[in-house]
Amino acid sequence: MTTPPSAPPEDDDAFPPWEPPFAGTEVEHVLGSLDRLRATFRWKADGLDDEQLRTSMPTSSLTVGGLLNHLAVQEDYASAVKIAGHRMPPAWDDNNWDSDDDWEFTAAAGQAPAELYAAYDAAVARSRATIRAAIDDRGLDGDSGVTLDDGSRASLRRILFDLLEEYGRHTGHLDLLREAVDGRVGEDPPADWRP
Repeated sequence: MTTPPSAPPEDDDAFPPWEPPFAGTEVEHVLGSLDRLRATFRWKADGLDDEQLRTSMPTSSLTVGGLLNHLAVQEDYASAVKIAGHRMPPAWDDNNWDSDDDWEFTAAAGQAPAELYAAYDAAVARSRATIRAAIDDRGLDGDSGVTLDDGSRASLRRILFDLLEEYGRHTGHLDLLREAVDGRVGEDPPADWRP
């Protein structure tokens, strides 16, 4: 007979801030899972210099810097456009998407590390605030800003799961890139890590 795992300690400080709740509401689990992926992604990308952020693998043009830029864009696109129904934040006004669909990936090669990290961190902060306000107002079942062909709207839940999927895919890419850059491996950040 297998012994069930013991319950976690009652002390919330025993877990890092990105750890999803052990037993919580659906909202707490969805947002907790998203924050865990954000933290894992950010830790995998953390502390690299210009050259390391531009390193790619022989079979792909993806770089850590490009992924930082891309997920910053995806944070704002999911929260501002898809959830809130607004336009992209002014942070993206100088993009070149009209002539380069992959602008956020290619532009990263010309951006300084501090700029890439700051853009990502700021996009996550904006996204958290927008998502939290939308959930508080409408709940996960509430309408997003995405209107389907039949006039119905996608739920906030659907948009959040799409963002979770985006993080899952690109965190996997980042696993390979970071190991190639300097050998960093691991599933979760150390408990005392902060960006």
